[in-house]
Amino acid sequence: MVFDKTVRGRCMGKSIEEISNRAFELGRKYEKECTGCAQTTIAGIFDALGIDNEDVFKAASGLADGLGLTGDGTCGSLMGGAIVIGYLFGRERKDFADMMKPLKSYILSKKLHDEFVEKYGTCRCYDIQQSLMGRTFNLYDPNELQEATKFGMFEYCSKLVGETARLATRIILEQMEKDSQQ
Repeated sequence: MVFDKTVRGRCMGKSIEEISNRAFELGRKYEKECTGCAQTTIAGIFDALGIDNEDVFKAASGLADGLGLTGDGTCGSLMGGAIVIGYLFGRERKDFADMMKPLKSYILSKKLHDEFVEKYGTCRCYDIQQSLMGRTFNLYDPNELQEATKFGMFEYCSKLVGETARLATRIILEQMEKDSQQ
């Protein structure tokens, strides 16, 4: 894999824990400063691994708050982590007809999902909001957005983004390590 050499070179001498913790710090920081949980998760992972791909980053812009700020879908940070896994381990267009090519990305995304659900009890945005904050927020309503800000929603979400970025980064690096030993 092309990314493998690049990522390995940029991560040289650092432990999986150090790099994963860096992804946590960056994801959390970006969520506090910029919001958009899918993109902030991707940015945290990409920056910790030394990856730059504007197309992948941009493609995640509609995934915040359970898809389009609806709260009714999968947590954007979880989707962001899965997008990076797919980008790094997924099937290329030239292999589109090969149903086995995306298997590694399926397995790794499932691992991310399962560990996320183990930690948060669900992957649905509104259910996570309810669990962490005791309520949900409709971010399309200006009054609710103001309430969410006062309540500290972005602090809760920034910790979740950081944790997801850390988890996805660890899964990615462990797989890269495993692949390099084969």
